[in-house]
Formats: sequence, C-alpha cells, structure tokens
Amino acid sequence: MEATFESLGLSDAMLKALEKKGYGYPTTIQAEAIPHFMEWKDVIAKAPTGTGKTFAFGIPMIEHIDLEVEGVQGLILAPTRELAIQIGDELRGLLTYYQGIRVAVLYGGAGIGGQIKQLEKKPQIVVATPGRLMDHYNRKTIRLDKIQTVVLDEADRMLDMGFFKDVTRIIEKVKNRKNLGLFSATISQEVMTVSWMYQRDEVEITVEPKQEDRPDIDQFSLSCTPLEKAETTLRLIRTQGYERIMIFCNTKHMCQRLSDEFQRAGLDCDCIHGDIRQKQREKTMQSYRDGKLAILIATDVASRGIDVDDVDCVINYDVPEENEYYVHRIGRTGRAKRKGAAWSLVSNFPEKAKLDEICKFCNFAIKPMVFGEDGALAEDVVKAAPAPKRRFR
Repeated sequence: MEATFESLGLSDAMLKALEKKGYGYPTTIQAEAIPHFMEWKDVIAKAPTGTGKTFAFGIPMIEHIDLEVEGVQGLILAPTRELAIQIGDELRGLLTYYQGIRVAVLYGGAGIGGQIKQLEKKPQIVVATPGRLMDHYNRKTIRLDKIQTVVLDEADRMLDMGFFKDVTRIIEKVKNRKNLGLFSATISQEVMTVSWMYQRDEVEITVEPKQEDRPDIDQFSLSCTPLEKAETTLRLIRTQGYERIMIFCNTKHMCQRLSDEFQRAGLDCDCIHGDIRQKQREKTMQSYRDGKLAILIATDVASRGIDVDDVDCVINYDVPEENEYYVHRIGRTGRAKRKGAAWSLVSNFPEKAKLDEICKFCNFAIKPMVFGEDGALAEDVVKAAPAPKRRFR
C-alpha cells in the first residue's frame, strides 16, 4: 500500500501546507525517512538529486519544534549558499499554517549584519554553510546548546569541499543532540567516517534511481568545429523553440564570454559563476525561477542547489570533466514528470572521448546529431572505417 502524508502521522498544519503546495504523496525517501526522524533516530540516506530530500528531514524537524523552548532546535548544514537559500525557501513554504516558527539562513559572501538581525529574532531552525556558522559561533551570535537535530545535506560534497574539520567541530559542539541525519548522493569514505564517529544505531536508507523517478530526458550530441560552437548553440536555441534553457560551461571565463555574446545577439540571458557578487547571483537566480529570464548560463559550482522544475533543455557547451557533473547537469530538466532534452556540443576528439566515457559510465544513450546543409537537424551517421586493402606479394 502506498504511503500518504496522513499515514505518516503529520499535524494538520503540515498536511494543509503540503496540500496547498500540491504534494499528494510522499516520495520514496520521504516515506522511508520521516517515520525514523519522527522517532529521533539517526539516519544515513543515499538518494539521488531531485528525490525530495529537503522535505524528508524538513518536515519532521518542523514537527519537533517546541515553541516553549527559546533557541535554535534544528540545524541543517549545506555545502553552498545556493543550496542553503533553497532549503530555507522550501522550509518557509511548509510553515504557511504555523505560528511563531522562524528560519534563519547563514552563508558566506554576504554581509554578517543582516544575518545577526535574523538571529536576534530567535529562529528555531537554522540553515547554514559550515564556515559561516563557525563565524557566528565564534562571535557568540548563535548558541548550539538547544539543538536537537543536526542534518548534513549533500554530505559527500560538503566533506569533499574541505569542510570536514568545521563539520566535525560543529557536531561536537551540539552537546544535547538527539539525532543526526546524513543525506548524500554517494556514500564517500568521509561520510562513512562521520557516520561511524557520531551516529548510533543508525537507520540506513538507499533510494535507487527507479525507472519512474528517473527523469525522462532525450540526450543528443551535436558535432561542430571549435570556432562554430557559439553559433551552433544559437542555432539550436532559435530552431528548437525551447522556452527555458540552462547552459553549462566548465570555466567562469567561458560562462561570462558566452553570456555577453548571446546578449549582444539579442537573447534574454544571464550567467552565474564564482566571480559574480552574491547579491547579483541571487537576483539572476530569482529572475530565472520566476520565468523572467529564458536562458541561464552557469558553471557547475555556481549552479549547485538550483531547483527549477520546468527547464526544457540543458546544453553542455563544454563536456563536463566529471561523469557525476553530467548527471547533475542534465537532471535539471525532465523533472516533475515532464519530458526534457539534453544537448552536448562536441568540437574535438577529447570531448568526444569524454562523452563516450560518460555514456558507458552512466549507461546512457546519447544520439549524435548534426545540422544538415538545409539547416535542419539530422542524425549524424558515423561512417564505418574502410576495410584495409589486402596486399598481395
């Protein structure tokens, strides 16, 4: 029998909020994790991106808040500011019918004054990047002694980014912790270490990318020369009628250059990368989320935590360096039961070799395409190598 949110024993306020947001049934990770969190158990969960992890730990965290207790009761650590902001937004969306529960979001690259003001309002839930949380702790603008639940979201990426020391220091400072949740797309050695050090009788949950959970994405590659790359991308955008597009580049420099070039060509686009001020990045992201911006160009790092449900198409302007990056990138489209498309531009042999490796590693079928002389897209038929001539002596 399929679980419902009612069968998970949630409060009326939570059920009303979920209904208002249009969520009928819990996803696999939510149905499995929520009951354990409600019982204050330690959880280590391996689940692919886009399976609803935030609600899996956010719902029980909100349900456990005691308004009689003053102080932070729930702490969520995230690897990047984009993800922290997104988690904060999702939690606030669940609080529509609750009175008096506040969420503060703390991250680096933004003024500390505004965050101190948020903390003065006595939030019960804090979402933070590890570095900025330590900063607030050292300034004595936050206390950790009332925290009951700690969750590490995207734990593998966070520990991989060099936050291991900060994260373990934070966990150790939460003296009255009742439970610890680790959510991760891959269970790396560091995640195992944190689990082994700090979890007791933990419940392990693994959510395989099921066929029905797997996004429905048509994947293509498009061959061109290195000098034709920008022109080919423009042509693709103009001929295919996509309305909301994400383009990925491997470097900040390329991101900016492409954005400038497309703006000059009259496209409604903008970019986000590490050299752009945080305020500007947030503004660009909001425009993209609100549908005011048709094309977003991003690097892998800057795009972490972008959660937009109706991206029509992802274009890999550069073939990514890592197989996992490819999966993360194309996973931005084909969500919420819609069909999506992913295009990868291949302009030299190393890019082709890398894409072939991704195909093999991820078990994907990527169809090679080419623009014909008539300007229409056609399947690229790879000619077989001629048979070697036999030489008679």
